[in-house]
Amino acid sequence: MLQDNRNSRQIANWLFVVCIMIFCMVVVGGVTRLTESGLSMVNWKPLSGIIPPMNEAEWVKEFSNYQQYPEYQKVNQSMDLQEFKSIFFWEYVHRLLGRLIGLVFFIPFAFFLFKRKVARSLKPKLWLMFILGGLQGGLGWWMVKSGLVDQPDVSHYRLTAHLGLAVLIYLYIFWVASGLVMTRCEGPHKRPIGLVKFLVCVIFVQILLGGLVAGLNGGMIYNTWPLMAEQIIPAGLFTMTPWYMNFSENIMTVQFNHRIVAYLIGFLGLFVWISLRKDTHINVRMAGHVLLFMILAQVVLGVLTLIHVVPIPLAAAHQAGALITLSAALFTLRRVEC
Repeated sequence: MLQDNRNSRQIANWLFVVCIMIFCMVVVGGVTRLTESGLSMVNWKPLSGIIPPMNEAEWVKEFSNYQQYPEYQKVNQSMDLQEFKSIFFWEYVHRLLGRLIGLVFFIPFAFFLFKRKVARSLKPKLWLMFILGGLQGGLGWWMVKSGLVDQPDVSHYRLTAHLGLAVLIYLYIFWVASGLVMTRCEGPHKRPIGLVKFLVCVIFVQILLGGLVAGLNGGMIYNTWPLMAEQIIPAGLFTMTPWYMNFSENIMTVQFNHRIVAYLIGFLGLFVWISLRKDTHINVRMAGHVLLFMILAQVVLGVLTLIHVVPIPLAAAHQAGALITLSAALFTLRRVEC
């Protein structure tokens, strides 16, 4: 039993490291989008692509490749080599992090399997993580390809799918890892397990809505709060036909939905906190406090990002805050289920 506990803790620590790396990957991906760097690397070379240009001739060749595509021809015709290096940096770091995550996952995974440290019930979960990681790499290139055509901007649908899968992988790994090490929190109180599960789902949906807002550059307009276009419910929410296209194509509607779901998360977080604040177990109470704090901090970050017209530091902090808030909700769910 002692050996099993030691193995579980080692595996959990490894998975938490992977979570931290995925967290960094999501934040760097957000900065890549904000700096419009995502189309700077026009080729996908999973192995050789790990080596960046090493001299001026290689940089000139890479820049020449970029010049063959619409983003340069239609948007960045005045860009020089030094400016290209700046946008290339963020996309390169983003792809490099993806490769590093693959290595950090696969090498310990193979070691743990070889040493027979992985419980039979855990093996399918780890293999699923491995498969999802591979799919994420392919999905990332599929997203980039959507911007290497006549319209020099990636599809906001593919961008949101890429973000959504990254968050799902993070969520799944965090959940499995926390289940390996968290102890039971016994208590006589009836805890709001269903409500916290619903909150986790709503936060995930909110992250997807944030992806749509980012993909449509929706944060660059309607930069007032709490009013939007000088109204509580702005006119023009459903001007597209068919009506359902407004939820993913109408910038006003997408941003409005992102605001409304933020309010919903705030109310749900408050209800969870009220339910947990008198729980007999201190770990459960602390989870509720942390969750409410993160939700409120994330709302403030969102408002500041909007009214200041999406400055990169605030926007990156807002994206990081989304994952931290999701983590707090998952941690709270683990506590109330114990």
